[in-house]
Amino acid sequence: MNTISRSAYANMFGPTAGDRVRLGDTDLVIEVESDRTVYGDEVKFGGGKVIRDGMGQSQRGGDAVADVVITNALILDYWGIIKADVGIKDGRIAALGKAGNPDTQDSVDIVIGAGTEIIAGEGQILTAGGIDAHIHFIAPQQIEEALTSGITTMLGGGTGPATGTNATTCTPGAWNIGKMLQAADAFPVNLGFMGKGNVSLAEPLVEQIAAGAMGLKLHEDWGTTPAAIDNCLSVADIHDVQVAIHTDTFNESGFVETTLDAFKGRTIHTFHTEGAGGGHAPDIIKACGEMNVFPSSTNPTRPYTVNTVDEHLDMLMVAIILIREFLRTWHLQSPGSVEKLLLPKISCTISGLSQ
Repeated sequence: MNTISRSAYANMFGPTAGDRVRLGDTDLVIEVESDRTVYGDEVKFGGGKVIRDGMGQSQRGGDAVADVVITNALILDYWGIIKADVGIKDGRIAALGKAGNPDTQDSVDIVIGAGTEIIAGEGQILTAGGIDAHIHFIAPQQIEEALTSGITTMLGGGTGPATGTNATTCTPGAWNIGKMLQAADAFPVNLGFMGKGNVSLAEPLVEQIAAGAMGLKLHEDWGTTPAAIDNCLSVADIHDVQVAIHTDTFNESGFVETTLDAFKGRTIHTFHTEGAGGGHAPDIIKACGEMNVFPSSTNPTRPYTVNTVDEHLDMLMVAIILIREFLRTWHLQSPGSVEKLLLPKISCTISGLSQ
């Protein structure tokens, strides 16, 4: 019986049961729990390989064969870590198991035929697509970048390269929502648009939900007052849509306790809950202790990372439309002042800027 080394097998067909794989450059290591392909009967595409007519490819057609097969993939999901072939039919995953030709091979779960396309999964990890829940929809190029990062669902708001979109993740009004939904048809990802939630009466919110908004976004740049918060959550409860919030950095209409009271125990998603991207200063992080609050941070506003002090002030000025010349009157250009602003709280408040 001919054999090959374990490392040679992994190079040819990908890791198998018992093999361990390091995830990227992290210290996270996963172990393959089982292998649903059949040793010695694996399918692989290419010159001199298995998936050829009469060998790993059958004579069957129609509904009997998969439209696409991903071969020898390492599948990483919440229920387990396995090696398997993946059969896709009518755009959906139909089976995980052993692909091939049942006329020449044993234990075939997924039939390969002349109507089957092949994607080589050897040496690749297959996992569920990621969800980005905080998108400023500024340019279509964002979708290409998302797909290369494994993101297949993008939620947020915007209308393109508009000033409001640059600062806030809102798609305001029925007309804008309709146009964004039309544009979304051109892209192979799931897109969801949040309407603007900053208003104290119900009618404008109902209009946006009826137009196709999948949720509502409250953003301080549009005025996140207690009245707007209460109204938005009330409408969302009636229509069963989600609400996300970027709270009032300047504490103009109340403090963090005021905002938490306006929630009235209703479920809400808070962004920049660490405070680095805005929100009640200096204590928005208190929201993490509320059972009804889903807190989150975004990549540009993670505090205490390597470039925080160097770039965060400029990022904040761009994000909330501040003017550098005005900031200079508060003597913020010295590194010491920036560190005082960023390290204790990482927030951009009137009181903080003036110190």
